[in-house]
Amino acid sequence: MPVYIYHCNNCGTQFEKNQRYSDEPLKVCPECGKKTIHKVITAPVSVIYKGSGFYSTDHRSSSGASSSARSAKETTEESKATEPAKEKKADTEKSKA
Repeated sequence: MPVYIYHCNNCGTQFEKNQRYSDEPLKVCPECGKKTIHKVITAPVSVIYKGSGFYSTDHRSSSGASSSARSAKETTEESKATEPAKEKKADTEKSKA
């Protein structure tokens, strides 16, 4: 349900009211009882993302992968490159025995 802000021109009271879209707007001020109340027009609130779990720049790099994803990929590729060398050393040690 949207929250509407109302302001009374007579007594200056300003308050918020939860109402459905289908509800009639308020016409009488709850403080002074006069029909001098109107809705205050407000700008929509934009969403602000704070905290961990969001991109620091809110978009990915031009290549489509984030820098952390690229560095993780490079790390796995390096470990794959060193694994065959380790296997060859183990095979040569077994054949010597």
